[in-house]
Amino acid sequence: MPAPTGPHPVGTTALHLTDTSRSDPWVPEAKARELMVTLWYPARAREGRRAPYMTAKESELTLKGKRVTGVPYDMLSRTRTNAFSDARPAGRKGSLPLVVLSPGFTMPRSTLTALAEELASRGYVVAGVDHTYENYATTFPDGRIAECVACDSDSDPGFGAKVAGVRAADVSFVLDRLTGPDAKWKGSSLIDPSEIALAGHSIGGAAAVAAMLKDRRVRAGIDMDGTTYARIPKKGLSRPFLFMGSAGHVPGGRDNSWDRDWRLLTGWKRWIALPGADHQSFTDVPLLAGPLGIALPDGLSAARSLEITRVYVRAFLDLHLRHEPQTILDRRSPRYPEVEFCAPDRRTCG
Repeated sequence: MPAPTGPHPVGTTALHLTDTSRSDPWVPEAKARELMVTLWYPARAREGRRAPYMTAKESELTLKGKRVTGVPYDMLSRTRTNAFSDARPAGRKGSLPLVVLSPGFTMPRSTLTALAEELASRGYVVAGVDHTYENYATTFPDGRIAECVACDSDSDPGFGAKVAGVRAADVSFVLDRLTGPDAKWKGSSLIDPSEIALAGHSIGGAAAVAAMLKDRRVRAGIDMDGTTYARIPKKGLSRPFLFMGSAGHVPGGRDNSWDRDWRLLTGWKRWIALPGADHQSFTDVPLLAGPLGIALPDGLSAARSLEITRVYVRAFLDLHLRHEPQTILDRRSPRYPEVEFCAPDRRTCG
C-alpha cells in the first residue's frame, strides 16, 4: 500500500463483535449477528509488526470468487500495509472523529485500506466493517470462515434494499460498541461521539444513505459510485452528503438513483464526477491489479485515483467533522482537473 501522507503513525486492531439482539439476516439459524471490524487510528509510535492485509485463506477465496487465475492464491495476504498491529493509540479523550467504511458487495473491508490508513494518519479513527456473508471470506478469531451466502440471492427482487438495510443495522451496532457504555476497544474514550461519518463504496455507499436515515449519530455521508436503494422521505435528509462517481454516475446517466436522491438532500451537498475513473477506482483494487495480472481500463492511473480519493474524502471529513473550511469542495481545482462538479438541475458536469 502507498504510504499515508499524514503526520501520525498508524495503528490497527481487529474487533469481533456479536449482536445478540438479532439473528443473522442471511443465515437465520445463526441466533446472533457476528461482525469483524478493523480499526485504524493514530498511534503513539511506529512499534510492533506490520499488519497483514488479509489472511491467506481470505486471499484464496477472494481471488477464486473474482476468478483470478495464474497467481498464487495467497498473494493478497502478502500485500504490505503501513499500519502497526495493536500499536498504542494516540490522542486526547474525546478528540478523534470517527469514520466508518463500508466496502462494496463481495469485497472485504481490507480493500479500503489505503483510504483508511490515510485518514488515520490525519487523526481519524476509522472502522472498516466486514458485513458477514456479503463478501467472499470473513475469518473469525476461532478460525471459522464465513463465505458469501448473500451471493446466492443477488438477483432477487429487493436485494439491494435488503443489503443496505442490513448494513445500516450493522453500522448502528458498531457505533454502540465503539462509543457506548459497553465499548469494546481500549481507545474508545479517544473518539468524539458527536463527530461521526460513514463512507461507502458501491453498495457500501447505498448503506451510507440507509444508515443516516436510521441513525442520527451519523452526521455526514459519502457514496463512492454506489446505486442507492433506501428511499429518502419527502421531508428530506438535511445532513451533509457527498456523491463521488465514475463516468457511470453523472446527472441523467443510466443510474437515476442519485438524481432522485439529490432533490431530497436538503443540507450541504456536492456531486463530483471523475470521467476517467471506473467503478473500482475508489478502492485498493487498481493498486493490486498489476501484480494480479488484471488489466485496467484506460483512464486514471492507480496512484492518481488513490490521491484524488484521499484528498476529496479527507476534505469532506475535515469540513464537516472538524469544521475546517475546504475551498477544494467549492470549485474545480487546477491541481485536480480530472474532478468535475456536477449540476443535476442542468444535467451537466464541469
